[in-house]
Amino acid sequence: MTLDAATWGIVWPALLAGLLVSATHVPLGIQVLRRGIVFIDLAVAQIAGLGVIVADRLGFEPEGIAVQVAALGAALAGALALNWSDKRWPEVQEAIIGVTFVVAANAAILLLASNPHGAEHLKDLLVGQILWAQPAKLAIVAVLYAVILYLWNRWHARFYVLFAFAVTASVQLVGVYLVFATLIVPAVASRQFERRRLVVAYAVSIVAYAAGLGVSLVSDMPPGPLIVCIMTLLGLGVFATRLKSAA
Repeated sequence: MTLDAATWGIVWPALLAGLLVSATHVPLGIQVLRRGIVFIDLAVAQIAGLGVIVADRLGFEPEGIAVQVAALGAALAGALALNWSDKRWPEVQEAIIGVTFVVAANAAILLLASNPHGAEHLKDLLVGQILWAQPAKLAIVAVLYAVILYLWNRWHARFYVLFAFAVTASVQLVGVYLVFATLIVPAVASRQFERRRLVVAYAVSIVAYAAGLGVSLVSDMPPGPLIVCIMTLLGLGVFATRLKSAA
């Protein structure tokens, strides 16, 4: 695939989507790693996806406000429940998060079982459709992310609520797998860095999105899985290089 005007018209919104997701999920991912609740993003993302599936099952328009409300409502309910369980049973919080993810994932499968396009919907939810990011929607998401980052810098105690808002928007942009990778891989890759941790983490995420989209153009392979794999390899390389230099 050559980078003509039509192709560029598809690529730049996808790259912008990756940059926007990175902007919020990299710092949130570092916080997730510090709290030791690595799988919370998978759980909340899956719950948000379940909200989308329920709204679709009820006959609402895929891009309508009802679907957005359903996704956000489900994610908020899940995040608040996990916040409550974290305060009540912190010693088993990771296990609760894992069970929540499994239940939400299987509930989604059950709801899609009778849908002839169920497998396709489930794939879109997990892998995402980053190449179909719409500029108008990205503008709304950019404003939402800016508000989230502002509130996050002021009130860290609202972590679960802000996390739910961020993940709800991101899942519909890039899918569950990329949301998880963007949160966790840069945070782990930059763990050994002190002063420049955030810069390194952002670099890992942004380079992975750009490289994944580039490889997708020349190979016609799906960009989502490519970005996840490239981000993981890049993150491992950065982590290993830092360990070697510190030895």
